Amino acid sequence: MLMDDQTPYVPPKVWIWNKPNGGHFASINRPVAGATHDKELPRGKHPLQLYSLATPNGVKVTVMLEELLALGNEGAEYDAWLVNIRDGAQFSSGFVGANPNSKIPALVDCSVAEPVRVFESGAILLYLAEKFGTLVPTDPALRAECMSWLFWQMGSAPYLGGGFGHFYAYAPIKIEYAIDRFAMEVKRQLDVLNQRLAISRYIAGDDYTIADIAIWPWYGGMAKGHLYEGGEFLQVHEYTHVIRWADEIAQRPAVRRGRMVNRVMGPLETQLHERHDASDFETQTQDKLQAAGST
Repeated sequence: MLMDDQTPYVPPKVWIWNKPNGGHFASINRPVAGATHDKELPRGKHPLQLYSLATPNGVKVTVMLEELLALGNEGAEYDAWLVNIRDGAQFSSGFVGANPNSKIPALVDCSVAEPVRVFESGAILLYLAEKFGTLVPTDPALRAECMSWLFWQMGSAPYLGGGFGHFYAYAPIKIEYAIDRFAMEVKRQLDVLNQRLAISRYIAGDDYTIADIAIWPWYGGMAKGHLYEGGEFLQVHEYTHVIRWADEIAQRPAVRRGRMVNRVMGPLETQLHERHDASDFETQTQDKLQAAGST
């Protein structure tokens, strides 16, 4: 890395946090954990309480919940509360109690005598799949394939989000080495998926599973050019099998609903800041149509 005066940066013997790091999300980063303020989490009427934001990791869980409801699992009814990470809501005492890592999403299962907290999006998907007995294969070999791809996503996404996304879209300065390093890895990952999807309808086989739900918001979004405005840069049109898969999943009604929940960016008609009842989607659409008609 070169500083503004082009002097090579030499790391000190001991790193000290003595200045903001800049960038789009600088206000949410700090080198210590724990709460910065006291505030309890709200709780609604449903068995499952979700505290989240519609980042790719947040979308995984809302899609999962909507898919469970579409399958007739009434116990999957949920309240989705908005956690505005730019305002530091993830550092409240209540949220830290639900996720000591202060990252969205966090789930609290209140359907049991002693509420259970679950954090990390992959862990939430697996917890819900096991709780309701669906969207994970029961055959040992197919289950292993599904779990392998789920954990592939959890390990790979930091290269896409924290690596490529940060240095290409959000860093206060453009660093060729960093962008090249992460662009190369993201393209390799897209090629891994493309080759897999050339021989398989879904990620883990013939059936839709939590592996698809985990991977779609990240790599489906990237293949469609929706993340970081990096589609042309990465030439994502080359990954035709990923695009086929991404388009098929995007048409699922539960996916379309789940993508709206806790969304605060994009066209207003795609945003549902909080979800407390299935009718919220219909109300949201009616409100937007009325607003459009009055302009």
